[in-house]
Amino acid sequence: MTVRTSQGSIAWIVSLLTFPYVAVPLYWVFGRTKYHGYIDARRTENKDMQPIIDRVVPELPNFVVHLKEGHMNFRVMEELAAMPFTRYNDADLLVDGKQTFDAIFEAIESAQDYVLVQFFIIKDDELGREFQAALVKKARLGVRVHLLYDEIGCIRLPGSYLRELTDAGVHVSPFNTTKGIRNRFQLNFRNHRKVVIVDGRAAFTGGLNVGDEYMGRGKEFGPWRDTYICVRGPCVQAVQFAFIEDWYWATHEVPDVNWSPKRSHSGDKNVLVIPSGPADDLETCGLFFLHAIHSAKHRVWIASPYFVPDPKVVAALQIAALRGVDVRILLPERADHVLVWLSSFSYYSETRPYGVRLFRYQPGFLHEKVMLVDDDVSAVGTANLDNRSFRLNFEITLLVVDEEFGARVKTMLEQDFDNARLVEQEELDAQSVWFKFGVGVARLMAPIQ
Repeated sequence: MTVRTSQGSIAWIVSLLTFPYVAVPLYWVFGRTKYHGYIDARRTENKDMQPIIDRVVPELPNFVVHLKEGHMNFRVMEELAAMPFTRYNDADLLVDGKQTFDAIFEAIESAQDYVLVQFFIIKDDELGREFQAALVKKARLGVRVHLLYDEIGCIRLPGSYLRELTDAGVHVSPFNTTKGIRNRFQLNFRNHRKVVIVDGRAAFTGGLNVGDEYMGRGKEFGPWRDTYICVRGPCVQAVQFAFIEDWYWATHEVPDVNWSPKRSHSGDKNVLVIPSGPADDLETCGLFFLHAIHSAKHRVWIASPYFVPDPKVVAALQIAALRGVDVRILLPERADHVLVWLSSFSYYSETRPYGVRLFRYQPGFLHEKVMLVDDDVSAVGTANLDNRSFRLNFEITLLVVDEEFGARVKTMLEQDFDNARLVEQEELDAQSVWFKFGVGVARLMAPIQ
């Protein structure tokens, strides 16, 4: 009754009737399209937070920005985010693992009151232990530290790692993906957000998790290409609100945090925080990509490790290219998830002939999630250009409307394109029959990848 397409409904009905012993367990895991109970928790949380909201709301007019002509169509993003654009923000672009974690560790070291941390993957390796030590140090100094992790992403993280954190006073919780009787088997939903917030004054997000490979130390992939963003200013409270919602779902607690927005010491960037996930009434993440692509006048560049878009996004890319927009998609050459990598080949024939240019990044593995629309609209976050991010994962994206920041993103992506090769139309045609068969099978599984 709730499957997104008639084709999907027919496929499940046939499978459930023909192979019930196989299909029923698969349906428990993969069949649902909505994550239940999160909205109810949000409403309860809002009641618990009402005194805080009553204090913050009167301050918002001092920070809400009125976008200039030419950007008014991005107002619809505020409806998707259920948050306003704010001004008086500063934003730093962190273009690799060293820059990112140097900045994160420096911010954690400077914390005076609290640190909020959320990651999809945490590993017990060199970077993971350095990360653990930074949190333990602050907790023992009396700084409140909250760590939220996805139990599917961290399935290999040993319990001893988490016990060392809790013994030091860190408040640790899994996201509890299977919480609630209707979600008991829903392993297909993930909390893919990566967020660090310090004292309500600085916030970080982007593609990097906590693990040595994200620092380029992994032997399998070599250099790791990824991007983070650090923001300061009133938008930090919006990032914080997304974290608090997740924490409340997991623990039914609302931490005492700083809800007083402050303008940054430098910069006047317009920033919108867009949390998205399977509990939303609308498909927020997919609609965000769709509207951004349709809004492009002369450029839309997207970097994503995975390229499994739905038909609406494919059509938007086609129309943008036919309008003369410079549409480029930057993808990795190498695969970390074979099915998703194979699926991307099936979209060659739907994009390349219409002017969409696809590039494969050569040195190491490309994992950044970045979009540039024209010259001054940039997005950095955790969402990939795939169905999982559109519908199954909890994600967060920061949209920055600013020429100077857009110029930095443009320079960064130009360097990435210089390290990539242009995909030729004939590449899939030249592959073996078995490779094409694998691509076709992978495409059939695109909705759950």
